[in-house]
Amino acid sequence: MLYVRETDKSIDEVCAKIQEAAAQNKFGVIAVIDLKEKMAAKGVQFEPQCRIIEVCNPMQAKKVLESNMTISSALPCRISVYEEADKVKIVTLRPTLLLGIFGNPDLAPVAQDVEDTMFRIIDSAC
Repeated sequence: MLYVRETDKSIDEVCAKIQEAAAQNKFGVIAVIDLKEKMAAKGVQFEPQCRIIEVCNPMQAKKVLESNMTISSALPCRISVYEEADKVKIVTLRPTLLLGIFGNPDLAPVAQDVEDTMFRIIDSAC
């Protein structure tokens, strides 16, 4: 269900590389959510660094949404970058499995293309 990679690079470095690779692969960065910062703003102390990068390819999203608007609940694609056991981990849900939940087999090629691109983006950040 998950695609997971580890790296010795810093979170800042990985996040910057993900954003560069997303642009190179025709994905836009919708948002970068810093969970530690967001929790601190709510008065909750949260120690591990964790950033969630939301990315989207608008043409692929259009195909998916025109086919089934309920899939909007699973968009945009998310890449989580966090610290664990002195390593930085990069994780995403596999789009092929995620879209399978919605029972629309016609979207399998789109999901596979998005998944392949997401893996390239993550691999280039490592």
